[in-house]
Amino acid sequence: MSERKKNIFSDKKIVSRAIKDSFLKLNPRTQVKNPVMFMVFVSAILTLAMFGFALAGVRDADPGYILAISVILWFTVLFGNFAEAIAEGRGKAQADALRAGRRDTMASRIPSPGQKDKITQVKSTELKKGDIVYIKAGEQIPADGDVIEGAASVDESAITGESAPVIRESGGDRSAVTGGTTVISDWIVVEISSNPGEGFMDKMIAMVEGASRKKTPNELALQIFLVALSIIFLLVTMSLYSYSLFSSREAGMADPTSVTNLVALLICLAPTTIGALLSAIGIAGMSRLNQANVLAMSGRAIEAAGDVDTLLLDKTGTITLGNRQADAFIPVDGNDEKDLADAAQLSSLADETPEGRSIVILAKERFGIRGRNMEELQARFVPFTAKTRMSGIDYNGNEIRKGAADAVKRYVEEHGGTFSSECTQTVTRIAGQGGTPLVVARNGRVMGVVELKDIVKQGVKEKFADLRKMGIRTIMITGDNPLTAASIAAEAGVDDFLAEATPEAKLEMIRDYQSKGHLVAMTGDGTNDAPALAQADVAVAMNTGTQAAKEAGNMVDLDSSPTKLIEIVKIGKQLLMTRGSLTTFSIANDVAKYFAIIPALFMGLYPGLGALNIMGLHSADSAVFSAILYNALIIVALIPLALKGVRYREVSAAQMLRGNLLVYGLGGIVIPFVAIKVIDVLITALGFVGKGGPC
Repeated sequence: MSERKKNIFSDKKIVSRAIKDSFLKLNPRTQVKNPVMFMVFVSAILTLAMFGFALAGVRDADPGYILAISVILWFTVLFGNFAEAIAEGRGKAQADALRAGRRDTMASRIPSPGQKDKITQVKSTELKKGDIVYIKAGEQIPADGDVIEGAASVDESAITGESAPVIRESGGDRSAVTGGTTVISDWIVVEISSNPGEGFMDKMIAMVEGASRKKTPNELALQIFLVALSIIFLLVTMSLYSYSLFSSREAGMADPTSVTNLVALLICLAPTTIGALLSAIGIAGMSRLNQANVLAMSGRAIEAAGDVDTLLLDKTGTITLGNRQADAFIPVDGNDEKDLADAAQLSSLADETPEGRSIVILAKERFGIRGRNMEELQARFVPFTAKTRMSGIDYNGNEIRKGAADAVKRYVEEHGGTFSSECTQTVTRIAGQGGTPLVVARNGRVMGVVELKDIVKQGVKEKFADLRKMGIRTIMITGDNPLTAASIAAEAGVDDFLAEATPEAKLEMIRDYQSKGHLVAMTGDGTNDAPALAQADVAVAMNTGTQAAKEAGNMVDLDSSPTKLIEIVKIGKQLLMTRGSLTTFSIANDVAKYFAIIPALFMGLYPGLGALNIMGLHSADSAVFSAILYNALIIVALIPLALKGVRYREVSAAQMLRGNLLVYGLGGIVIPFVAIKVIDVLITALGFVGKGGPC
């Protein structure tokens, strides 16, 4: 976790690579991909050419001043390149680590699962979809596939970063394996599901290093808006030059407005700040998702996550703990509750299942019952088997059994006891409410029932309340009956639930919400989840899930944590907030730069404009120099914010907008006023710019 929070600028390797890439990105074919910064690039070339002409005697300003403006413009371009390169840096470093962990291996290809003795050694790069391979302990899985026979512990730290091995087995929803991971025990037979170069690791490398990143629709729309603004300012600047020529001739004055200053004016008024940071914001958003161990198949999915207003969440493992816990001891037939708890605890001391451990804990919490001296009791534990469906303990001539109602009933009747109607009714009631009844009997006589319940995770209700503040509706999906589902939904604080859920019911619900204009997100791991995942706007497939689920989703959670969906939504919203906030700040900056430059440029022609020179800047040249220097430096200052993202809070959209306008709107006006004035005072005091230009 500490690694994730580490400042990217502290990594010298990433920074040095970003500096190098900043110069490599000066290639015109790269620059033209960002029209706003391409305009700065062209302006830097133009002013550099004007400096050359000025040295030759063709000048409209002092050569030193022109050179200073040109240098600042070049730095503006480089700072914009650096912002994008440093955002790409973490992804490239991760991609390098993934490549280093990969190696071409030899694979044991077999004709069929039943012919493990007929092995053909082939290179992993030669394997094709449909090939079958036999993998033993210590061998690397050569390519993506599905386990069709066997079970094994697999080290997936190469892709998840987690050192703990995971179980992969045939059948069920944990059959998918990833090329580049390692089998550390037992053996498996895998059917390859991807061709060379199309595997999960290949896609992951391409995504994290940004090689396959495409601009999202929102990003393209914003870029078109920024280009339109830039064109407007270009036309305004060209008009101002013509206007100044005409006005100066009419007034019988020399032209006071140089082309150099007008070029600088254009760059200052154009939305260069957000133009320089736009790509970095998008790349950093994807990087934050990668740090959360989530692989997004497209930037569009991240943006969609930010706009999601409906979340579909599985009950088990997401809202509840996933393992049923003992909740109550219910005695029957006149037995005492403490005696029931004592018997249930004794029978569970050797039970290492979560349910068994929870019975021991509940007995201790309710009645202070603790462990016993097994030697004194001469105890012999009876393990649970699929045949008996019971477990228990024999001690000092006594027998205690705990298990399913029908199994204990059969045991009691075999020992001459009776299974009372009271016990039957208790079992039926617990089962009807979605709980699991475990009947406890001692010496052939029923004592009572232990009720196991789904336990809602601590803090889940508060999380859902936060989501509600954000305008996000939460829906719990469960296979439980409606009565149990309603009870858990109320306890967890979700807005709605879908009980007795089937793949068709999930799909229908998603389509229904989408038809009403909602954006829907959901998680899934099984083949039966694939249709719903394919339909959802944001579909998070578990890495442990089937290949069908992964292919249907537009995100893959490498940690396979169902609760990750909430974090993904927050990252998506943070991306949109960061882009919106910095756009607001960039455009607000133009207001201050307008008051800094326009009055200073034209006060010579129209002294009345001095009233608009509210900053009291020293001269036209110092005003332009200060504004364009601020324009370059603010890009550098905002790079950490673009990479980290604007702080996200669970508040309503209206509150979020007010905060954005106050901090980045008003701040975007005030900060340039202060900064430009400070720069003007400093450069004037140091003698860099005088009345006639630089000294």
